[in-house]
Amino acid sequence: MGSNVVFYAMYNDDDVLKDGAKKLVAKGVKVADVFSPFPIHGLDPIIGLKETRLGIMAFIYGLTGLVLALIGMRYMMVTDWPMNIGGKPNFSFLENMLAFVPITFELTVLFAAHAMAITYFLVNKTIPGMPAENPDPRTTDDRFVMELRLSDNSKFSEKELEEMLMETGIVELDQKHIK
Repeated sequence: MGSNVVFYAMYNDDDVLKDGAKKLVAKGVKVADVFSPFPIHGLDPIIGLKETRLGIMAFIYGLTGLVLALIGMRYMMVTDWPMNIGGKPNFSFLENMLAFVPITFELTVLFAAHAMAITYFLVNKTIPGMPAENPDPRTTDDRFVMELRLSDNSKFSEKELEEMLMETGIVELDQKHIK
């Protein structure tokens, strides 16, 4: 097969981009991706992005922190080096459980927060030092770019897609041929 044409439509306002995406999707155009300097609320269902599963991962990471905190405190304070702090018995984990609540909470939050930050970087391929994959560096500042692929929109010609994009209020249109 020949080359694939990719359109990058640039907008200077997020509301204009959102309205343009609504118009295009209503006509049957599939939007491949959107690049913006901040999240555009309400855009995900318009362009057909699936709900993220990061919340499930946050729960699993928090649960891991909770379990490791409980196992670690049981080992350190009851098994390995029992201490008598404030007259609390040191031979039973359950009798000391209330004293362990703050540490358990802190480790749960620590694991969830740090693991979520790492997961976010990995999923979005934004690990420090990696080259950016955005089509235009202005999308990290004040511009918004919508990406359309001709291969995803085979029922439209290149000219038809270009005309439809022009009607959405774009400020700049870039085409790239990808092999």
